[in-house]
Amino acid sequence: MSISKHYKNKKVLITGHTGFKGAWLTAWLKMMGAEICGISLDPLTTPNHFEVANLKKGIIDYRIDIRDRAFLEKAILDFKPDYVFHLAAQALVRKSYNDPLDTWNTNVMGTLHVLEALRKLDKPCSAVLITSDKCYDNVEWIWGYRENDALGGPDPYSASKGAAELAIKSHIKSYFPKDTSKVRIASARAGNVIGGGDWSEDRIVPDCVKAWANHETVELRNPMATRPWQHVLEPLSGYLSLGVHLYQNKDLHGEPFNFGPLANQNHSVLELVKQMSIHWNQVKWKDISGETKGPYESGLLKLNCDKALAHLKWVAVMGFEETVQFTSEWYNAYYSNPSEIQKMTDKQIGQYQEKAKSKGLAWAND
Repeated sequence: MSISKHYKNKKVLITGHTGFKGAWLTAWLKMMGAEICGISLDPLTTPNHFEVANLKKGIIDYRIDIRDRAFLEKAILDFKPDYVFHLAAQALVRKSYNDPLDTWNTNVMGTLHVLEALRKLDKPCSAVLITSDKCYDNVEWIWGYRENDALGGPDPYSASKGAAELAIKSHIKSYFPKDTSKVRIASARAGNVIGGGDWSEDRIVPDCVKAWANHETVELRNPMATRPWQHVLEPLSGYLSLGVHLYQNKDLHGEPFNFGPLANQNHSVLELVKQMSIHWNQVKWKDISGETKGPYESGLLKLNCDKALAHLKWVAVMGFEETVQFTSEWYNAYYSNPSEIQKMTDKQIGQYQEKAKSKGLAWAND
C-alpha cells in the first residue's frame, strides 16, 4: 500500500493547512500530486513555514475560520473532497488558560462544523480528524495511554480535545452508520511533534531557535518534564496511512488511533535542549522552573501505539537523535538561506520516505 500512489490526483481537503503540521502535510501531498484545498486562518507567526516555502502555489487556499459554519460548509461541499484531514485548532496549552472560550469554540464547535458539513457530502470520502495526545485524562502513569483509556484533562486545551473526541464519536454513531455511510471517519491522536517550520509561542524548539538565532539565552520553564518527542513527519505518515486504510476497510470507520514514537523514546525537555545544542553554535539556556509559577503543565505523558501497528502496519521511523538532527538541520538551513527552504522541506520528506522504505514499511513502497 503506497500512499504516494494512492493520493496522486485525489482531491484532499486540509483544515489548518497554514499551521505547523498542516504546512508539512500540504508540502507532502503536493509532492504526491494531490489536488489540495486548504481551509485555515492566516498563519499565526512571522516567519511561518507556509509562506517561506511558498506552499500556496498550486493549491486552493481559503482563509476561513472553522467557527464560521456557513462558509466552512460551502467550501467543503463545493470542493467535494475524496479525503479530509482536519487539523485546524487552537493548539497551545498556555493560550487556552488565557482564552478558554476561544479554545473550546475552535476545538469543539469547529470540529462539529466539519462533521456537519460531512453529513451533507453525498459522495465517498475518508476523513481523519486530528485531536491530540492530551485528550487523555493524564494521571501521570508510566505506561502509554491506549485508545480506550479515559478522556479529559485538567486544562482547557486538554479538556477541549477530549470533548472533541466525544463529539466525533457521538456524530459517527448518530449520523454515519458503518454499513451504509459514504463518508468514513476516524480520529487520530498525536502530540509533542517537533520539526522545522514551527515558530509558535511557548514551545520548546521554537523558543530555542528564536533565542539562539539572536545569540540569546533560552529560558526553560519545566526542564524535567518528559515527552514522547517525534518528528512532525511521523504522525503525518500515520494520518496518511489511516486515510488510505479507512478508504479500503469500513471496519476502521469510527475508530481512534494513537501515533507516537517508540515506547522507550521519552526524553526530558533538558535532554532535548542538550541534543539540539550539538547542532548549534554558542547556545545558552537557563532553568527558571524555581523562579516562576505558571499554569499547570503535565510532567509525564506517553502513548501506546500498538493499535496503529496491528491495523495499519504503522510504526515510527526515526529515533530521538535523528529526530533532533532533522529538526536542527531545517532551522539551520532557514537561518542560512530562507529562499531555499522549500527545497529543504522537500528533501527532508524524501529522506524520511527513504528511511521508512529501508525499514520495510508498506506505506513507503513505490
